[in-house]
Amino acid sequence: MRTGQDELIRRGTARRGGRRRMVAAGVLAAALAFTSACTGGGGGDKPSSWQGGGESGPKASATITEPAADAKDVPASTGITFTTKDARDTKVELKDAAGKAVEGTLAEDGKSWLPAGALEYGETYTATVTATGEDGKPATTTSHFTTMARPGKQVRISSFLADNQVVGVGMPLIVKFSRAVPQDYRDDVQRRMTVTATPVQEGVWHWVSPTEVRYRPKEFWKANSTVSYRIQAGGLPLGDGWYGRSDLTVDVKIGPSFVMTVDNRTKKMTVTRDGKVIKTILVSLGKKTTPSSSGTMVVIEKLRKTVFDTLEELGPEEGYRTKIDYAQRLTWGGEYIHAAPWSEGVQGKVNVSHGCVNVSMADGAWLFANTRVGDPITVSGTERKLQNGNGWTDWNMSWDEYVKGSAVPYEPPTTDDASPSADPGTGATPTDEPSPTPTA
Repeated sequence: MRTGQDELIRRGTARRGGRRRMVAAGVLAAALAFTSACTGGGGGDKPSSWQGGGESGPKASATITEPAADAKDVPASTGITFTTKDARDTKVELKDAAGKAVEGTLAEDGKSWLPAGALEYGETYTATVTATGEDGKPATTTSHFTTMARPGKQVRISSFLADNQVVGVGMPLIVKFSRAVPQDYRDDVQRRMTVTATPVQEGVWHWVSPTEVRYRPKEFWKANSTVSYRIQAGGLPLGDGWYGRSDLTVDVKIGPSFVMTVDNRTKKMTVTRDGKVIKTILVSLGKKTTPSSSGTMVVIEKLRKTVFDTLEELGPEEGYRTKIDYAQRLTWGGEYIHAAPWSEGVQGKVNVSHGCVNVSMADGAWLFANTRVGDPITVSGTERKLQNGNGWTDWNMSWDEYVKGSAVPYEPPTTDDASPSADPGTGATPTDEPSPTPTA
């Protein structure tokens, strides 16, 4: 999957274990440029496959393949899949029982159409596909189907980021499911997930667990980008009789490029903003028995004042309880950037921390005032490598490694054209990660 007009969503029909269900078709966010709820000439009910008349040029034909004619209990996530022959133009129209048109998008391959949102439960719809041939004559096919009743088993879909939140250039997009998504359903879900960025940036979804999928661009987000992501999973079958509860759309803003780099050899942090070095900070990293992790992390949370308490975990001999200022979490294991006035005399010279990046009170305050959640930091030259999964370690993997976490085959972008943003929406529900014991 890709951002902007490089975002491809395929639509089709999947069959697993004898069951048939509509698979969302793919859309580059560019496919949004197609007309919504298109209408065509030649009305009236016709057989499911019908050829238009005409005296010259190829005669077009169209056939609706899914949902089947007069189908019942159709998932509310369904799209319209069809075949055409000798068509130079194809238009799709979907109307509810009251005759109200449903907005939607024609797939880039011209073989399927996806409603802009989940359909109503227990509603009868009429789908019409109109294909126009070289002879200029329309061939129209019409089909009726009824959606299923509202399911009792629904999976909640949430976003870690809130709508309109401003984040750093290393921030992955994080989507969570209240129930594990089986392996053979993840491609269906991912084909319903679109990301639109302005300017356009190449990226891909990566499943970190059965309940969580993330998205990152190939390189850090471009400074001051706007990003919109949509999960169109309302009514989508998710296995064992469970269905997506609703669609979700989130709009976020990327801040300036604020990047921190720490070198253990020099015991210094270099800070750049939009590619220019703006500050060099002396640091003290983890001592040999409790080394800091080498790798690329991002700021997960910021705490102006907190208390690091490891007495229960480490016992009275090695544990401690310490008040901390300007703490910025980097790992779930408890590594932070934070002010450490007790180590200011050795910062830039010796490593004395329990794994954190110690800085002075003044530098801690400055960093705290300038960073955002999602700002990246890379630490190098320590005795321990960062473990993937210990924090938002999406940038600790190579691009090739990250692509392997996609549930659908990844295709590199073929165009750099700008694309419109996805429709704005609400429903972003921040979720909380566990908070393991921090280390000072």
